[in-house]
Amino acid sequence: MKQNNKENLLPRRYTPPVGWKAVIGLEIHAQLLTNSKLFSPDPSHFIEMENEHIHPVSLGLPGTLPVLNQKALEYSAQVGLALNCHINRRSVFARKNYFYPDLPKGYQISQYEQPICENGYIEFEQEEKRKKVRIQRVHIEEDAGRFHHKGSCSLVNFNRAGVPLVEIVSMPDIHSPAEAAEMVRSIRKVLKYLDVCDGNLEEGSLRCDCNVSVQKTSDHQYGTRTELKNLNSFKFIEKAIEYEINRQILILKEGHKVLQETRLYDSTKNKTFPLRSKEEASDYRYFPDPDLLPLCLSDEWVAQQKRKIPESFLQKADRFQKQYELSSKESFLITEEKARADYFEKMVWAKASAKLSANWLINEVLAGLNEEKKNIRDCPIIPENLGEMLKMIEKKELSGKMGKKVFTEMWRTKKAPKQIVKKWGLKKIDDASILTNMATEVLKKFPKQVEDYKNGREKIFGFFVGEIMKSCRGQADPEQLNKILKEKLKN
Repeated sequence: MKQNNKENLLPRRYTPPVGWKAVIGLEIHAQLLTNSKLFSPDPSHFIEMENEHIHPVSLGLPGTLPVLNQKALEYSAQVGLALNCHINRRSVFARKNYFYPDLPKGYQISQYEQPICENGYIEFEQEEKRKKVRIQRVHIEEDAGRFHHKGSCSLVNFNRAGVPLVEIVSMPDIHSPAEAAEMVRSIRKVLKYLDVCDGNLEEGSLRCDCNVSVQKTSDHQYGTRTELKNLNSFKFIEKAIEYEINRQILILKEGHKVLQETRLYDSTKNKTFPLRSKEEASDYRYFPDPDLLPLCLSDEWVAQQKRKIPESFLQKADRFQKQYELSSKESFLITEEKARADYFEKMVWAKASAKLSANWLINEVLAGLNEEKKNIRDCPIIPENLGEMLKMIEKKELSGKMGKKVFTEMWRTKKAPKQIVKKWGLKKIDDASILTNMATEVLKKFPKQVEDYKNGREKIFGFFVGEIMKSCRGQADPEQLNKILKEKLKN
């Protein structure tokens, strides 16, 4: 009781406590983008009417036999390979026995002693440092059903039961909440680059359990861990771990013992609370599933899956820095999504400058998509057209200001830049005599501002440029115009 009262006094933000060390391991569950469930022909999407996709195999009715989904097997191996795992040539499906209302069979088909993938690692950037976390295992399992709580009763929808999952289990190599959140972001990128999971945390396509313990920095033995269950946002992962670290330290400082238990995070109160005592593997009474033969994979099949692995987000970010001379910030922002990185490279292949392409992608394209809450795949401007327009700017056929207008029209109409330029009659004015006449007219029109400029108000120079640009619809060459204006004001 005393332990619970103290929880209200916990600090709201995590700060690394002096003399203490957090040890964190993650279990990440990802739904695979297959058309059917792991062992039955039911559709794997579950947004329809409740309990519509409940094949007898999914419910484990007597006399039914599971049949492994080939695509789920391929996707699982690809995840393991992308995470630098060893693919076991022989793996075994096991029954994990537990009795919850959302588990129709009373057991879950999973893998235990002999998973499909083991001994891998993932690398990612954390505060401009490269972090490496070991992956203990990647295994295949089926999802459970889903609860719907209505007032005092709870209903179960079994549409999700049997949907294929991969579970990615890390080693306890993480030591801060920020590292944990960044690792989940990185795993999400890996899955999305492979196109095997949509990575939607809010809808539960990607879920994370965090195992957290604390120990004194002088100790060599891990402390008692608690499991934070079903965290579904990067922010909640950080907040829940922050709270749990401080909660455990406070308990130990007072001479109490941390209980090994599963806890849930309440984001409205920013605290964790106990759900149940933590089970050990023995509680699940694992044994090989008698209805499924051992999974035997050939070297040729594994090599075939390896050929399907795309360049990783980290490899791509490193390459963009070297090949295109982008900054670390630019390259990581562009490679956040594979489709975004592909968009950028198509712009460059249209012979636009890489630096200019990165600048327009980040400041114009992504800003526009963010405003309209769209994905890069929904961008109204195809990358080849944008690359062509940037090439026109580089060749000085368009000024930057004209380019912005053409960009807006391309976004609105989806037309090619040359069509727009031709229709509007846009042509950059770089004839010195024409620009001189423009400058003369503007200076005559605004004598007071000319006098102010001569008296030291140099900021008013932009006013003259703006007036000229307004009169010629932004077609004046800015470099030439600035030079001529300065010369006339000087004289």
